[in-house]
Amino acid sequence: MRTLLVIGIGAGNPDYLTVQAINAMNRAQVFFMPDKGEEKAGLNAIRMQMLERFVTEPRYRLVEFAIPSRRQAGTPDYRDAVQEWRDKLEAAYRRMFGELGEDGVGAFLVWGDPTLYDGTIRILKDMQAAGWEFAIEVIPGISAPQALAAQHQVTLNRVGEAVTITTGRRVGAGEADGLTSAVVMLDNHQAFRRFAGDEAEIFWGAYLGTADEILVAGQVSEVMDEIDTVRTAAQARNGWIMDTYLIRKPEKS
Repeated sequence: MRTLLVIGIGAGNPDYLTVQAINAMNRAQVFFMPDKGEEKAGLNAIRMQMLERFVTEPRYRLVEFAIPSRRQAGTPDYRDAVQEWRDKLEAAYRRMFGELGEDGVGAFLVWGDPTLYDGTIRILKDMQAAGWEFAIEVIPGISAPQALAAQHQVTLNRVGEAVTITTGRRVGAGEADGLTSAVVMLDNHQAFRRFAGDEAEIFWGAYLGTADEILVAGQVSEVMDEIDTVRTAAQARNGWIMDTYLIRKPEKS
């Protein structure tokens, strides 16, 4: 039976790879490499650096697949837009799996951790439910929230508090307004500005773990324009950006 490895490769630093991830990479015969266009070629360049550094007998093949564009949808259509996008990816996966023999081992190198805001596992599970026969193995990776907290030397929660991880879309809808702490991912519209009047702190980071890493911390009201400036410049320079932040309001008395 074919085996598909879903390997978390961390937030960008090759040193973030776990021993389990390295062992899995050395089992793979085919690596499925997402093609997100020239502007995001740096993501695959880092993947290649990891393969060159950690695969001891490089006998693997690379199979590229195009990442389809996703329909920009308002909140009411968001889930439909995501499902439509996943259906397109599933069609690409079906074509790619022909590259594997009956007992072949293929691998996806997933940025961060594959269980946190990544659709690879869900797509593979849907394919299994539809009758495709293959085994799945998931190897966890160091996520962006973990890397962010480490680089800023903070904990994600304070004493007695829960850890909430959410998205910029949900923050923009007001769903984090009642929280004292929240980790926010996938925020393309800088929704953190809504906390400027709450005496909230922000711990922001982009390209975590890479040579391009940028860190900014301080009161939201004082650093939000700085984040806007450096974020815009970095995205223009690199053609892509991955950023994450922790919002922390004053503790309730």
